Amino acid sequence: MFSYDFVSSGVDYDTLESLHRGEVTEWTSALRRSGLFTDAEMDALAAQWSERPGLLLDALLRDADEMTVRRCRLAWSAMDRLAPFQMPIAHSG
Repeated sequence: MFSYDFVSSGVDYDTLESLHRGEVTEWTSALRRSGLFTDAEMDALAAQWSERPGLLLDALLRDADEMTVRRCRLAWSAMDRLAPFQMPIAHSG
């Protein structure tokens, strides 16, 4: 539904970075307003996308051309490498 809007003017790296951080509220709110899904379905999607934002990226890239998909995947991989370490660190002593 929103895949065309996501890629229509090329790759927006700021949007890609916010998605990578799990900032999916804008997307879930827009989808919720569309009325295509029940509240329960939207709650489940919002939870999934917040925990695994790559799933939302997959949906947004569904209708994108091959080069756009490559650019987005490459940028996403770079963000994965640069993302802060999120596992708890054991402390001794």
